[in-house]
Amino acid sequence: MCRGPGHVVVYGNPAFVAVYGAATIGLPARESLLDLPPGAFALLDAVLMRGRPLARWIQIGGEDWRLTVAPRSDPGTGKTYGVAFHLRARSDVPVVASELPQEVPGQPPGELPHYGPGRRFA
Repeated sequence: MCRGPGHVVVYGNPAFVAVYGAATIGLPARESLLDLPPGAFALLDAVLMRGRPLARWIQIGGEDWRLTVAPRSDPGTGKTYGVAFHLRARSDVPVVASELPQEVPGQPPGELPHYGPGRRFA
């Protein structure tokens, strides 16, 4: 998660910290996320300026990644103060309903199985 026009990194989940390191927290994204292409920062800028979510494919290390960026807005004023972003590799294919077994032993018919704590994919 980044704040302001300099996109200062203010939060990184454990996966982010594992890749970029805890030292990136507090630094501008352009100075700390060196493997992101210029198009990624253009997307961060556009979301911060427009206050609307956007997404695009980018290349990191020769691999395609989906960058999704959402605005962070003050609930009192509605003013956008930062952005949250998510990267997902193209090779990281989600489970879709058509790939799920039709019936799962021990579950009622038509009931989708859980994949992860409290999550269902359909």
